[in-house]
Amino acid sequence: YEKRKKKKNNKYTKKMAAKKATKSNQTKFLKPGKTVIILQGRYAGKKAIIMKNYDDGTKKRPYGHAIVAGIERYPRSVHKAMPRSKIVRRSKMKHFVKVVNYNHLMPTRYGVELALPKNLNAETVEDPTQKKEATKQIKEALYKRYVSGKSKWFFSKLAF
Repeated sequence: YEKRKKKKNNKYTKKMAAKKATKSNQTKFLKPGKTVIILQGRYAGKKAIIMKNYDDGTKKRPYGHAIVAGIERYPRSVHKAMPRSKIVRRSKMKHFVKVVNYNHLMPTRYGVELALPKNLNAETVEDPTQKKEATKQIKEALYKRYVSGKSKWFFSKLAF
């Protein structure tokens, strides 16, 4: 009876060791291009795209965080019968770029392929002139994406 008990314990410890090994090798799912919903702060409830991620953190921010670009004000619905000027007016969006803690992001199943602005990093987001330049580039890329008709879910307001 004691021999059987030892074998069971040995199997149990092997299973636990295997589980611990898989925990440290978890797949990273918060990658650039992943669509997320911001949960806290000024942009809570807004959709965003991860532009750059820092899983291990940095010296200044020792926690997992990401640079996200999103839409603060979504475009309004347009119809074929509307005049061109009205369609242009209703298609306007307001964008943002921000560094966000992973705890304040909720990943979605969607992803958006978006061209990354040159030299986008944490310092770029902190400097106002560089941030403005990056936001302009992201605004152009998102507008092109919107006009092409791709990723319709991303450009619609969250209903909750």
